[in-house]
Amino acid sequence: MVTISRAQGSLTFSANFQLISTTNPCPCGWYNDPIKPCICAPSAVTKYQKRLSGPLLDRIDIHIEVPRVNYEKLSSDRLGETSWVIRQRVEAARQRQRERFANLEHTDGSKEYSVVCNADMRIGEIRQFCQLQDEGRSLMRAAMSQLQLSARAYHRILKLARTIADLAGSEEIQSSHLGEALQYRPKLMLG
Repeated sequence: MVTISRAQGSLTFSANFQLISTTNPCPCGWYNDPIKPCICAPSAVTKYQKRLSGPLLDRIDIHIEVPRVNYEKLSSDRLGETSWVIRQRVEAARQRQRERFANLEHTDGSKEYSVVCNADMRIGEIRQFCQLQDEGRSLMRAAMSQLQLSARAYHRILKLARTIADLAGSEEIQSSHLGEALQYRPKLMLG
């Protein structure tokens, strides 16, 4: 929920949403492109990338760099998965989540809340439903150290790994699901 407070009073609005956003890597848009060279000074690239703060980026679960698509891929007759097939997989994962959370009763202080999907999980549900096997715990320990992840990032990675496992039809979070979730963390663009 979002509460807007003004001198005349406060209004609270429901704010459950999914943010999808894009950005260029630099002012000219060609930083790290394998074909077209970037014309920006390194300081301009750094300044441009720092416009998005670390705490904001930490709250975005999936970061994907989209490279240039070459002619061969664009002109290929090869078909990918259809939207219908992908939709069926997503609906099956959402059904798993509804079943997982169907009998949960929650209280958070005096406020009741419900868990409908993995994104809604709080720390208690994460501990209950995002258990890692030994290999996954080792991977997460190394990631926490090497990537200097925040507690928020740790929990978001576990929820994303749980979703990846649901999409794969897996009851347990495998190290491959955790590895994929870690790959979606923001990467330092410079360097």
